[in-house]
Amino acid sequence: MEKIVLEHITYIYGEGTPFRQVALDDVSIAIRENRITGVIGHTGSGKSTMMQLLNGLAKPTSGKILLDGYDINTEPAEVYDAWRALPEYAGLSRRAAKKAIREEVLRRRKRLCFRVGLVMQYPEYQLFEETVRKDIAYGPTNMGLEQAEIDTRVREAAEWCGISPDLLDRSPFDLSGGQKRRIAIAGVIAMRPEVLILDEPAAGLDPQGRDWIFEGIRTYREKTGSTVVIVSHSMEDMARYCDDVVVLANAKVILQGDREEVFSHGDRLEESGLDVPQITRLIAMLRNRGFDLPANIYTVDRACEVLLSKTAGRAAE
Repeated sequence: MEKIVLEHITYIYGEGTPFRQVALDDVSIAIRENRITGVIGHTGSGKSTMMQLLNGLAKPTSGKILLDGYDINTEPAEVYDAWRALPEYAGLSRRAAKKAIREEVLRRRKRLCFRVGLVMQYPEYQLFEETVRKDIAYGPTNMGLEQAEIDTRVREAAEWCGISPDLLDRSPFDLSGGQKRRIAIAGVIAMRPEVLILDEPAAGLDPQGRDWIFEGIRTYREKTGSTVVIVSHSMEDMARYCDDVVVLANAKVILQGDREEVFSHGDRLEESGLDVPQITRLIAMLRNRGFDLPANIYTVDRACEVLLSKTAGRAAE
């Protein structure tokens, strides 16, 4: 089932000025529910712009973004047209109707922020509370939840992101960069958004830090059934953690589909200046030398599994 659908989205920076720049050009994408979708492309391909559009931080120049079939950028006039058909609003004065429409639009935008959580690149720079516990609790508190529910969400978000309980009452500014990153992500996860969007969540981290981040994201998806969208420039991360992949180049979608389907088009990826994962390239070289190996190997773990099974088979002979 499709959770988010982008229909012919175009976004232009500086429209009507000499600095006009097309960030997205007639982009149509379907993001499936309860899946991890990776969005990959070079700098300037439109990845970050797309993430801001999905969260409602920016509005497309043209096209629609549907969340569960609902247009997230519904205009006040469209809200009014829908309301006019309802008997309870038939007697509203013009002034009262305008006020009601403004309030309804604001409510919808606020609900969108809670339904679609966005983790910007280097989110640790957004930490500000005295303790880790307070920082993670900030979002749930603003949702108006009961304290018991807030405490539960803080505890679960910390656990999913690999934050030990003894860190919750410490200052986030005393912790390492990787720990700060996990705290910032936990702050968004604690709101339990239906859609979690992360822009380069592992940028600048060492391999162990990257694994912690992505394992936490995967745990959150498994525990809550949420839809996750990850922006990255790493083919290895896409291959290891994502179910579906969208490839952007020059403001357009050039490939989209499940991981195996996208990575099977190595020539298309290379034409766009991208590449398949290194392990996939290695397997292709071995196949060209006559080794009996499957072509659809995209992760080191899968390669080890196949090679060990081949070795075990020969030993048994």
